[in-house]
Amino acid sequence: MESAAPVLSRRHEVGAGSARGMLFTLLGEFVLPSEGAAWTSAVLAAFERLGVAEKATRQALMRTSNAGWLQPEKVGRRTRWLLTPAATRLLDDGAKRIYSFGPATAWDGQWVLAQVRIPESDRRARHVVRTRLAWAGFGSLGPGLWISPHANRESEAVRVLTEAGAAGDAHVFVARRTGLSDTKAMVAAAWDLPEIEAGYEQFVAEFRAPEVPGDVLLRQLELVHAWRRFPALDPSLPRELLPPRWTGIRAAELFADRHQRWLPDAQREWRRLNSLA
Repeated sequence: MESAAPVLSRRHEVGAGSARGMLFTLLGEFVLPSEGAAWTSAVLAAFERLGVAEKATRQALMRTSNAGWLQPEKVGRRTRWLLTPAATRLLDDGAKRIYSFGPATAWDGQWVLAQVRIPESDRRARHVVRTRLAWAGFGSLGPGLWISPHANRESEAVRVLTEAGAAGDAHVFVARRTGLSDTKAMVAAAWDLPEIEAGYEQFVAEFRAPEVPGDVLLRQLELVHAWRRFPALDPSLPRELLPPRWTGIRAAELFADRHQRWLPDAQREWRRLNSLA
């Protein structure tokens, strides 16, 4: 019987501030695009630059392996960590989402609405619906009512409600808003845009310096790790629904610029670390 695919916690998917969260950043940024393998010594050397203790790095490798994302391979006294097929799929999907993320460039005015009634006693279903719809960029207009301006996420809403066991008392619509209250007031009620913008402002402040960093591998890891959380926090609203001078636009441009400029040197340094005997 085929074993179940490993599951990554939401904390690690959004780049949790831990050794294991950073390990997923390193795997996606450097290991996935190259040979799909990393020596323990290379991971230790990279994490030392980040200020992560050796013990914490080794524990992150072991826990990630035990969870089904890495396969250890012994070569003499050394250990090389290989990405499992599940990890390759996860990191590939994550890379597409991270590197293409930004405000929606075009919108046809349609909304997805998901309405569901879940008993207070069914805490599991309520938790699944709340966390997974929020992860998919849906905002809540009140108990049991979720919205998104991305019509192509209709199937995702259906999947979440089905997996939560709530499909029997749920309704999903794709529709246009016809009026009454102000649209931007509705958006402000569904999403905490000031909090998201504060995160973008912090990102811009941290990475605005144009100079090439002295340790480009370190800064590339910090850059990608900091950016990883935004696809899970920001619903990627169309520009006409955003506040004026939305910092997320500048942050996305800054990330793309720094990532492109630093990547060749960062990859070169990673290959050097990963090739040392």
